[in-house]
Amino acid sequence: MFNIVLVEPEIPANTGNIARTCAVTGCSLHLVEPLGFSIDDKHLKRAGLDYWHLLDIHRYHNLEEFLQGKDPRLLFLSTTKGSRKYTDVIYPAGAYLLFGKETKGLPESLLKSMPEQCFRIPMKDGIRSLNLSNSVAVIVYEAFRQHDFCGLI
Repeated sequence: MFNIVLVEPEIPANTGNIARTCAVTGCSLHLVEPLGFSIDDKHLKRAGLDYWHLLDIHRYHNLEEFLQGKDPRLLFLSTTKGSRKYTDVIYPAGAYLLFGKETKGLPESLLKSMPEQCFRIPMKDGIRSLNLSNSVAVIVYEAFRQHDFCGLI
């Protein structure tokens, strides 16, 4: 129902945890290179446990390749710089939920090109951000909640 897009993820355990979230929700996982680890990294697989065979994984050489042919109305950008809260967004089926690398987030040029598609998770002032895998889980479950958890039991 939804697509999780990790743009240049750096930490294998985060990607493994996100892969597990994708497996239990049926979301497709899109990995945009360069990755900060090998796809067969033991930490990546340990975090995803035995769910790897359940995943629908797509890999792209760069962000431009991923964006090619995508409807911008289906792209939703998670950023601490977003003006809208993630709960103010209506996520259509088939939406692509984009998350940036742990140390820098999504590219500034992408955020500036699509400000209406940016959203944030509210948090206390002065704290950088939530862990990437936690952020993905929060937003994925909000998107599913909006669709009455369609396809989940």
